[in-house]
Amino acid sequence: MMTRAWRTKRFVTSLVVFTTVAVLAMLGGGIGGAAAAGQAPQTGGTMTVLETSGFAGAWPMGLDPATDTSDAADDPYMEAIYGDLFQPGNGGKMIPDLATGYKFTNSGKSVEIFLRHGVTFQDGTPFNAAAVAWNITRDLDPKNACICDSSFPVSSVTTSGDHTVVLHLKQVFAPIIGAFAEQAPDWIASPSAYQKMGEKAFASKPVGAGPFEVSSDVLNSTLVLKKFPSYWQKGHPYLNSLVFKTIGNDESAVEAMEAGDAQFEQFTATYSVVQAAQKNPKLHVDTIQGAGPLGIQMNTAIAPFNNIKAREAIYYATNSQALNKVLSGGQGILTESMDGPGSLFPELKVPGYRTYDLAKAKALVHQLGGLSFTILGGATNPTGTEALVSEWAAAGMNVKITTVNLAQLVAAFQNKSWQLTLDGAGSPDPAIGLAGMSWRVESNAPFTGIHNAYLDKLINEGTGTLNMAAREKIYKQIFHYLSEQALLAFTYTAPGYNIASPTAHGPGISGNQVIPSWQDAWVSG
Repeated sequence: MMTRAWRTKRFVTSLVVFTTVAVLAMLGGGIGGAAAAGQAPQTGGTMTVLETSGFAGAWPMGLDPATDTSDAADDPYMEAIYGDLFQPGNGGKMIPDLATGYKFTNSGKSVEIFLRHGVTFQDGTPFNAAAVAWNITRDLDPKNACICDSSFPVSSVTTSGDHTVVLHLKQVFAPIIGAFAEQAPDWIASPSAYQKMGEKAFASKPVGAGPFEVSSDVLNSTLVLKKFPSYWQKGHPYLNSLVFKTIGNDESAVEAMEAGDAQFEQFTATYSVVQAAQKNPKLHVDTIQGAGPLGIQMNTAIAPFNNIKAREAIYYATNSQALNKVLSGGQGILTESMDGPGSLFPELKVPGYRTYDLAKAKALVHQLGGLSFTILGGATNPTGTEALVSEWAAAGMNVKITTVNLAQLVAAFQNKSWQLTLDGAGSPDPAIGLAGMSWRVESNAPFTGIHNAYLDKLINEGTGTLNMAAREKIYKQIFHYLSEQALLAFTYTAPGYNIASPTAHGPGISGNQVIPSWQDAWVSG
């Protein structure tokens, strides 16, 4: 049985993902993208990929989907080893990979997932419905504490023949396929290999049905993968080997690429490094717009933000355009809802949304007799925190910054003692994920500052409605109500960045797609 401390760690590591870069990572494009313009892919060779130690460069529990504590942060490794049932696509869409499609049945309370034929695991055993059902059942076992459980209201998993898996749902849940994105149930392990090796050994040298198999694995340091010759997609992967290395920071990553020691860094978070790389002829930078914006969460249950005037003051005092310019060089996209341009139901402009107006902000602060509060933050986004505090101070607010780590932030949410914090808001499907409504807006959500029965009703209608046009209408009602009541302020969707050397190619590497398709990656001589 997993301990409560282990479960908390899983929440914390996953929260890091969704409040920094991983919301952006859910944007990826389709499978099997085109080669670099004017060049045919070359086969053979090795690509070395760098992952920073503060984000994806740590896999302390190994790479068994059911027990890996880092979930979406480890997506680069998981996709290379396991492939995906469904791969996240642009605009919140899900693209079949090891699955070929799906269908809702039983009035929406069951979903059939159809599997690709002729696929084998890297140990030679068949990839089939029994294997997928075994994996999903294991992933959702409460003892494994998967943070995905709130997005998988599954009562049981059965099979129908060798190539159809049936998820039996506790209630109609429209975003169930979107819930697979970068979560444990998307990555299918070989049951035979797991049973033969045992849990500990399997986590260190896992076996999947993806384009690469594990050659060696030094936890939190170096993962060496070799080409899986029986991969289902003929002629793929192009590379003979794919190596992931942990590196301390973005600056060191760029130095390694300039020296020829590596070809690619994912999720470059330091904007000054990005700016320098954009001017460097030895490097290529991809800029990809995010799915959800930087959000300003207020605890509406306690003072001062149980008063709508205090919340309105935050809206009016926040200059999103200036923040975008300072923090992202103006490359982000302003939005007034949880859904940015990479989401299913984008609404960048919301009627009646309170935009920057310093005079109105000052007037509200004066009416309140002053506005003082503490912002929890600084650890994951110090520059953004300081920039916002400066804007709010200009409106006469007295703001104290309390720098906390993620464990302390989680504890503050749990005891409801916080007043205001910054986080990644929104998701490719607004209903799901650690930045979605089931985690940030619902009254009983783990990281919410909102307690509103009307919103809860709308959110439940949104997940219980299969018709996409009807769902879009419901979510726009939610966005409008959030704006009307000034419950959750939004700024802009921050872009994500990947940096590559000129010899590295492939979708997500030299093409605008956050999630690389490793089977399509290649290196030129």
